[in-house]
Amino acid sequence: MRLVSALFLLCALTLPVHARRAKNIILLLADAGGVSTVNAASILGYDAPQKLYIQSWPNIALSDTSTASRWVSDSAAGMTAIVTGVKTHNGVISEGPDAVRGKQDGKPLMTILEYAERAGLATGVISNMPITDATPGACYAHVSDRAMWGHIFQQLLTPRVGDGVDILFGPGRKRIWDTAAKANIDLDALAREKGRPVLTTLDEVEPGARRAVVVMDDGFDLNRAVKMALPALKENRKGFFLMIESDAHTDNPAAGLKRLVDFDKLIREIAGMVNMKETLLLFTADHSFDLRLRGGTRGEPILKGLDEFRAKNPKGPVRIPALMVDGSHTGEEVIAAGVGPGSEKVHGFLSNTDLFKIMMSAYGWKE
Repeated sequence: MRLVSALFLLCALTLPVHARRAKNIILLLADAGGVSTVNAASILGYDAPQKLYIQSWPNIALSDTSTASRWVSDSAAGMTAIVTGVKTHNGVISEGPDAVRGKQDGKPLMTILEYAERAGLATGVISNMPITDATPGACYAHVSDRAMWGHIFQQLLTPRVGDGVDILFGPGRKRIWDTAAKANIDLDALAREKGRPVLTTLDEVEPGARRAVVVMDDGFDLNRAVKMALPALKENRKGFFLMIESDAHTDNPAAGLKRLVDFDKLIREIAGMVNMKETLLLFTADHSFDLRLRGGTRGEPILKGLDEFRAKNPKGPVRIPALMVDGSHTGEEVIAAGVGPGSEKVHGFLSNTDLFKIMMSAYGWKE
């Protein structure tokens, strides 16, 4: 009898601890945050490898970032694969590979955010990149050319599914409005018609508001935006989907690596703000970047020599003792890391399209 009890207990302990459905999913996207960038960010922040919070997560994989036609992805194709489960071409946002960039629309692809809208969940998109840029835009819009910012924002106000993104915070206002005007789209009139005021600062959001759109020009604070959004999204008893993007491009390695360190700290705070028994946190990147750690010594700043190098070489590739950066996207796999219900499927070598399937499975949904 004791042996049977012991075997039962052993089986129970070895069952997946997260083999339950997620009520909430937070997709955390480090734009251009490849493996080498994550490694360098840890060294910048803590003078040691593997000290970022995301590097402590139990479930980790390497995710392929190739497109339907290219080995090296841009953010449009990369994010489309993650949020729809379908590979498309560079420059195309949440349309199928039958799209021809800027010339022919492809089949609109249902995104994970649109599935959440259809299920009655709260939805959010937050980015410190322009809110109609490829990564956030792929969550809620469908266009054949990522440069169509006016059309992308127009689709935010005229959603295909549900009542549209509940919380949308980010920068890029002037360029969005200018691009829309050139396409003869009056965003102000459309916002009034749809009853969705587009605010210019986070300060304008009414206390307790469960739906708000804020598009700023300058001074966007990702940390504050996320902490404002989460309480609103959690008000929905059915759950929520939230995508948070932080720019990890390292053309300027000091700025890019610091943003990633700060993003990681924010992710740690987010984990303390949600019920982790019912929330899947999924971290990944849409594509990698050609930063490489090529030297350096423990105890010595990883960015030593950068200011002097840039004084002599204000543009172009970076060559300092510890780092080299050539300023372009690269095609190797990126990290996918997860914690919470459904994260047990984040392991091994994956396709970027598998991340969509992991999120759908975590919610218990079928395509």
